[in-house]
Formats: sequence, structure tokens, C-alpha cells
Amino acid sequence: MNHFYIITNGHKDHNLEKTNEIRQYLEKKQKKCTVQVKEPGKEQKYTDAGQIPDDVDCILVLGGDGTLLQAARDMIHKDIPLLGINLGTLGYLAEIEETGIYAALNRLLEGGYEVEQRMMLAGRILRGSFHEKKHADKGLAECGTEQSYALNDITITRSGSLQIIRFRIFVNGQFLNEYQADGVIVATPTGSTGYNLSAGGPIVEPKAELILITPISPHTLNTRSIILSPGDQVEVEIGGGREGTVQHVEVNFDGSHNVTLYTGDRVMIERAITATGIVKLNKVSFLEALHKKLSV
Repeated sequence: MNHFYIITNGHKDHNLEKTNEIRQYLEKKQKKCTVQVKEPGKEQKYTDAGQIPDDVDCILVLGGDGTLLQAARDMIHKDIPLLGINLGTLGYLAEIEETGIYAALNRLLEGGYEVEQRMMLAGRILRGSFHEKKHADKGLAECGTEQSYALNDITITRSGSLQIIRFRIFVNGQFLNEYQADGVIVATPTGSTGYNLSAGGPIVEPKAELILITPISPHTLNTRSIILSPGDQVEVEIGGGREGTVQHVEVNFDGSHNVTLYTGDRVMIERAITATGIVKLNKVSFLEALHKKLSV
């Protein structure tokens, strides 16, 4: 590897101290570095994939899991592996801690790594009649992006006042189930240790290929997560409230990209056509790493 692109979360590395240390260390090794910083307090992508030089071999992501998830979405159409360096408190994806940065960089430069391909999800919004009527004079452009991607999960949760949301789930066009819950999580194996885990969903080996559906606080006693094959297409339809009232929810892509949905709107979720390459330097098994994280 000769050209590194460094993406830094300015919230985590305020004075760019770690960023500059890493850049200088790599440049002393005769490597080329390009740095891009997300400025604190500004809503923006961590990087514009169109500005990434063609000769970049690896992207170093400094921050936490959220920073890496954003970078994975931004780089969905680039076949460049990501290495996460954790500057936060707890990271499943960003496996390199501050105390081990230089040992990790040395292993990387010596070729002591492998790249794991992690499946991603693509989500597409299909608008119902209520939304079209509500925004007929504005156009869909004012209501948020209608398609996005996720490495961890796509979640649909209530918005505003406390209320039970009715979700209708279809798989490959066939009705599967109806949930009355606070929300629904559709997750990848990588995302199984995120919100899915907090909601009581199963933990899955991250290199596996499957789709998880987990309800959030379902209002029944017998509701469980559902595991589907990676080729299945999941459709989540927003049902109506009591006495025909319109329900108001939000769909989130990896917890940061939000789109508002109403009764009759649907989210079509399926495996993305591309995957994200995650650089793995540690020889620690998934089970060992999981034990360590869960013991914190």
C-alpha cells in the first residue's frame, strides 16, 4: 500500500493531533497521504467519493463506528478497503485503539492483513397517496433523499409523540407479518451487534450473508427476530393509526441519514450490489472480540 486517504472526525480529534501524527509517520515511510476532515458542527459527508484519487490503496478512518459507517456509505461505489481507528469509547468496527496505532500501521505496511467483505443494504422509499397529497406543491426533493445505503442497519421508528406504530412486513412480495411496535430494524450481520443487539436480536458472525428483521419493543409476547437469506427483498409498509389517523415515522440509514415517512409509504430493502471491504489486522477471533466487548 502506497497511498492512504485519511478521514478524520473533527469531533474526536479536535486539534488533528492524531491525524497529523499518522500522516507524518506514513510520510516518513515514503507513503503518500491525503487528509479530509469533517468539521465539528457541520452537516456534511465525511468525504466526497468523487474526490478520492484513483491510486488510493486504503482509507484510514479516525473516529468511532459512526465515522466508519458514514465513510462506508459515502464510498459505496469505490472498491477501497477501510481501516477503522477508534478514538471513541466503544467500537466494534473500528478495531484499532489509540495505544496500538503504530504497531497496526507497521503490520499494514508489511502486508500482515486481510480484507473482509461485508454485505450492505440498499433502501428505497416508495411514497403513498398521503405523502403525494401533502407535498404535491413542493416535490419530493424537499422531503429527503429517496434512496440510501447502510452497512449496519436500516431502522424505522416512531417520530414525535409516543404511539404504537403498525408495520406490515412483506418478503419477496408475500405478506409475512404485522408488527405493532415502536419500530423495526432491518440489519446486516455487521449490524447485528448494534441496535439489533440492544433490541434483543441475535448476534451474527459479521462475514455471514443474511438479513435480520427485529422489532423494537413489540406490543406482543411472542414476537421474535426473523432471519432471511441475503437474496430476499424486504418491504416495510407503514400502516394506519387508530380510527384511520395518519402515522408519522422516520427511516434511518445507519442511524444518521433520516427520511420522514407517513401511513402508506413503504421502504424496499435488499442487499446492495456492492460490499464494503474492512481491513482486519488482529488475529483475534470474532468470539474472542465479542467476549471482550460484552465484558466492558
